[in-house]
Amino acid sequence: MSRKELVQLMESNIMILERLACRLQRSPRRNTGMPRQQMSVLMRLHINGRAKLKDIALREGVPTPNLCATFRKLEHGGLILRAVDETDRRNTWYQVTERGAELARQAMEYFMDEIGNMFKDLSADDECKMVESLKTINQILTKME
Repeated sequence: MSRKELVQLMESNIMILERLACRLQRSPRRNTGMPRQQMSVLMRLHINGRAKLKDIALREGVPTPNLCATFRKLEHGGLILRAVDETDRRNTWYQVTERGAELARQAMEYFMDEIGNMFKDLSADDECKMVESLKTINQILTKME
C-alpha cells in the first residue's frame, strides 16, 4: 500500500463518518431541545472534566468570543458552573453541574442507541470485521497522538 492510497482511504473514511454523523444529528430521538453547540460543549465538559473557555474553543474549532454566549446560556440554565482561577484570575474554569451531567448522560444514551440502530442490519461477519478494524485503527492513531 502506498502513502497516497493511505491518504485517500483516510479521506474517504472521514467523509463517510461525517455523513453518518450528520445522520445522527438529524435523528429525532437525539433532539434535546438544545442547539448542537451547547450540547457539544456540555458533553465535552462532562466527559473531560472542568476546562477553560479557550481550551474548549480550541477543541470546538471556534473563536473564544463565539462561545461566550453558549457558556452564558448553559450557566443560566443551571447546566454548568463558572469559577475564577484563584492562582491566575485571568482564567475561568467551567464544569458541569449535576443537572448538566444528567442531561449529558441522557444524550449519550440516545447517541449510543442511535449508533446501534445505524448498524443493526450489519451481518455478524461484517460487524466482527468492523470491530477488529476499528480496534487496529484506534491503536495506530493512539500511537500517533
